[in-house]
Amino acid sequence: MTESPKPPETRSTADEEEISMLDLAIVLAKHKKLILGLPFVVAVMAAGYSLTLPNIYTANTKILSPQKSQSAASAMLAQLGGGIAGLVGGAVSNPNGVYVAMLKSRTVADNLIQRFGLMKHWNIDSKHTSVAYNRLAGVTNITLGKDTLIVIDVEDEDPKRAADLANAYVDELVKLTSVLAVTEASHRRLFFERQFALAKENLAKAEAAARQALQTGGLVKVDEQGRAMVEAAASLRGQITVKEVQIGAMRTFAADNNPDLRLAQQEIESMKRELDKIEGAGAGRVSTNDPVAQGGDSLRLLRDVKYHEVIFDMLARQYELAKIDEAKDSSIIQILDKAIEPDQKSKPKRSQIVLLSAFAAFFLGIIVAFFRSGMDKAKVDPKQARRLIDLKRYLAWK
Repeated sequence: MTESPKPPETRSTADEEEISMLDLAIVLAKHKKLILGLPFVVAVMAAGYSLTLPNIYTANTKILSPQKSQSAASAMLAQLGGGIAGLVGGAVSNPNGVYVAMLKSRTVADNLIQRFGLMKHWNIDSKHTSVAYNRLAGVTNITLGKDTLIVIDVEDEDPKRAADLANAYVDELVKLTSVLAVTEASHRRLFFERQFALAKENLAKAEAAARQALQTGGLVKVDEQGRAMVEAAASLRGQITVKEVQIGAMRTFAADNNPDLRLAQQEIESMKRELDKIEGAGAGRVSTNDPVAQGGDSLRLLRDVKYHEVIFDMLARQYELAKIDEAKDSSIIQILDKAIEPDQKSKPKRSQIVLLSAFAAFFLGIIVAFFRSGMDKAKVDPKQARRLIDLKRYLAWK
């Protein structure tokens, strides 16, 4: 019997892996000076570079986010109805994001740049203010934490200036909130300030008209009954004015068939009918040459003065309450942690720079070692050598 030929001997997978690992070790050992020397050189250079970097200090301050509070003016407005309260109290329900935006605003940046002379400190030309804005934004980090704290971090080479800048941000925020309507109380104050100014102007006009009529002899003595009618009419007109403001506010969110809106309209119609009865119909059509007609003119002038006095007094009280509430709201911006001079630098982290540079150089050395090994093998293999020549030709710029 003839024996069948034996298959050629094949290397096991374990042998191939062993040879492959051995080849890798040979490549690494062959270029050990590059792999170990390059990280050492780079680490020395990185250490030298890091020593040239100035120390940077970070100061931070934390402020409590303003909280909403029920004010005296809010409670009084609630008695007038939800419409007018919603009109003057339509502030941002959660102003925390608004305060962060205000801290990052150009207005605050302008004040800080001028206050600390940062243009001169950073050697920036006065024509390039945008460079100063970017520089200030680069050294400042303002964040709103999950715990509703606003954190302000400022970096600078001078620890004292870093702390002063961080605290100055809070000062500028307080100043800015005093002139901008951000909180609910600020909206109320702004609303009543405008209405109060208008009422003051109208009262001055009514008083001037009455004074002029008195000087020209156009006013006659009004009896007690007429004066009572004037006061009643003025009171009703004032109530009608308040109700009209309320209805105007309710129309911004209520449909025409809203029960509260209909009720308010019925109330104002009832008050207008009562006002017509008090004032009387056709009194204004009497000739002014008649003493009786002059008495009617006197009543109208006194009625106008009394009406504007009622509106003026009501708005004056509301305006004062709004200013008090705004002052309370402004005090809600409280500093939890005031910035102090940091006693330790925050960067540069020189050891981290050196280690990262050395690791990067180490891996780069390994890559270069295998690349060189591949190039050496390509030169020995005629086929790979031709490809290498083609590669060099294609890479040439000429």
